[in-house]
Amino acid sequence: MATTDTPTFEIPGFGGELIRPDDPSYDEARAVFNGMIDRRPVLIARCVSTADVVAAVNFARDEALPLSVYGGGHAVTGSAVVDAGVCVDLRGMQNITVDAAAKTALVDGGCTWGQLDAATQEHGLAITGGRVPSTGVAGLALGSGSGWLERKFGFTCDSLLEAEVVTADGRVVTASDSEHPELFWGLRGGGGNFGIVTRFTFALHEVGPLLLAGMLIWPAEAAGELMRVWRDWVSDAPDEIGSGVAFITAPPAPFVPPEVQGHPIVAVVVSYAGPLDEGERVLQPLRDFGPAIDLVEPMPYVAVQSLIEPGNPPGLQNYWTADFLAELPDEAIDTLVAHCESPVSPFTQILLAAGGGAIARVPDDATAFGQRHAPFNVHFLSMWADPADDETNIAYTRAISGAMKPWTTGQVYLNYIGDEGAERVETSFGDEKWARLRALKTEWDPTNLFRHNQNIPPA
Repeated sequence: MATTDTPTFEIPGFGGELIRPDDPSYDEARAVFNGMIDRRPVLIARCVSTADVVAAVNFARDEALPLSVYGGGHAVTGSAVVDAGVCVDLRGMQNITVDAAAKTALVDGGCTWGQLDAATQEHGLAITGGRVPSTGVAGLALGSGSGWLERKFGFTCDSLLEAEVVTADGRVVTASDSEHPELFWGLRGGGGNFGIVTRFTFALHEVGPLLLAGMLIWPAEAAGELMRVWRDWVSDAPDEIGSGVAFITAPPAPFVPPEVQGHPIVAVVVSYAGPLDEGERVLQPLRDFGPAIDLVEPMPYVAVQSLIEPGNPPGLQNYWTADFLAELPDEAIDTLVAHCESPVSPFTQILLAAGGGAIARVPDDATAFGQRHAPFNVHFLSMWADPADDETNIAYTRAISGAMKPWTTGQVYLNYIGDEGAERVETSFGDEKWARLRALKTEWDPTNLFRHNQNIPPA
């Protein structure tokens, strides 16, 4: 509840909704995916136009208030909300315009991947997008953008044609290959460090309407041998394959035998972005290994995008970390399997996704993103319900990620981690890109107004 000394802020010329601590909708508006985050902005400015974003940015800067940007609110850091500051809330800006003939989409900064996938699939089109529909388009795209289609079409940022950006000084600029190209380079992997993107223009690709996709599931004791089979299979799989090994707990679902429910299992998530009959042939070596449950079938792309959604409910306690792996030898597999055999929470997931394909064919210096050639990306997602179990779950995740460090590249997909310190952010880009990004930050945000993120400080 608001206290008697809480100031009542107004933003001149603001056309959206201003939500304050004493408003009935305040707690719902400030909630994010990660239940561990409980931050209280002094003002939530739900924008309905780019002009509103400009007004909110100018207000926060002039009043010397911390600023955050709410797109989808899915980041484990909870960076969408900031204590004692202004939350620039883009959820009132969710327009999507698809030009099917030109294969492009204009997408407002407050859209989610579920909304964008639905709009583009009406025309049999898509781009690489988040694996959970509630993920915000903006945060994913600016962090580079990983998804099931990445080996076929590259990261989300590789399909970005243009961005409308509100800068720290309240200007509205367009960033593209021909306008402010250095800013455009930095937006593709540098996160929200350089401004607020209010509209994206994406190139779209023909996808679907049906993909061969789903899960192949084995008991946990098969994990070691399965991972060797999967590692060798995916090493020369075609670009159409999007795949990952997931260590999860069997849900109480009708397709899971009662005696298996609640026990650790290992699953291979697959999607094939090509002809269905070709997909059946490519997936056959995995099926030859004899899954206990085979849930792979032709399905709409929007269903593919929802495959792991049931295991990612909002509001749980979340602690995540991640790493790119330089290799996956048998010793690394055995280490990972040994740590995953006894999860401390039934909600915890470990996902090992295969890289390569179109990702690695983009020149490394083409975008700010700092890691294109790692063969694997491992994501440790600890989730649990009771805050009293925080210490146990965090320790479990740190133990697994620490044990896997000998095989990592030293870089990380920043969208997959919490607040792990400035050095972790710097090493993720490497020395050359880090210097370039800091110079770009100095040019576009010299006072570091946009700092509530995986931050790149001014030089």
